[in-house]
Amino acid sequence: MAGAQALVAVPSSSGAWEVRTYNISGYALGEPGPIAFPASDLAAELGADGRVRVFGTLSLAAYGGAGVLNQVWQVGPAVTGGVPAPHAMGGANLAAKAKLDLLTQTTTAASSSDAIAKKRNIHGLLNAVSWGILLPMGAILARYLKTFRSADPAWFYLHVSCQLIGYGVGVAGWATGINLGNMSNGITYTLHRNIGIIVFALGTLQIFALFLRPKKENKYRVYWNMYHHSIGYTVIILGITNIFKGMTILGVEQRWKTAYVAVLCLLGVAAVILEVVTWGMVVKRRNAESKTFNSASNGHLPRHV
Repeated sequence: MAGAQALVAVPSSSGAWEVRTYNISGYALGEPGPIAFPASDLAAELGADGRVRVFGTLSLAAYGGAGVLNQVWQVGPAVTGGVPAPHAMGGANLAAKAKLDLLTQTTTAASSSDAIAKKRNIHGLLNAVSWGILLPMGAILARYLKTFRSADPAWFYLHVSCQLIGYGVGVAGWATGINLGNMSNGITYTLHRNIGIIVFALGTLQIFALFLRPKKENKYRVYWNMYHHSIGYTVIILGITNIFKGMTILGVEQRWKTAYVAVLCLLGVAAVILEVVTWGMVVKRRNAESKTFNSASNGHLPRHV
């Protein structure tokens, strides 16, 4: 984190632990050097619980003698060539910050951490409901309900309602994500961000496509249908993929992942059942039409032997 005065404990080749100081001015660790607080008697040890503890004395004269500091802490995966590797960027890592009162030896949560965590949760919830639930529901309604003649044109309005509401909620979730990205200087989840932008762009194209929808008898309608279906399924697949990536970034509890997977399974089971039912209806309808055609006299008298 840019501006941090870091104390980093690293293992040496002999197996002992040493403490290095870093005055971090950018988004890379840089070389060891003096920090803003004169430090002395620095040492580190590996405890029986597997945790490394850092000890030392800091002079706060340069800080105006105040006893309250902003504190961040991390655990890296390894040290390569004497250089600590970057730490993870999960939800727990990003939340590892607090205010440290050296006089009372207490810590309090950083004032902005709760607000940012709340925005992240809102971002995840909005996108899960929109791209991950409402849009798949709308696709299922369009694919299967139109087979029932009694559901025409109700299926179309249900489909459009699901997609429009899902798109509206998704835009809110996307905008929240862009705002979070602007607030998180130096932290970019490139793949998650790019997929989100693609999903938003394709979803917007689908909305505009509604105004260019040819009539059923138009010869270009078949091409519009191919475009509409391919873009729609692409949005759903990418949206669900990005939701799981977002859950990994946020470090959500397993129960939330399980709940979302259960919703997807429920939608999948409903789609399979409707697929079987509608195919049965189509086959039955075709057989009935075939019998009607074959039994027609076509204007000729029946032939007798």
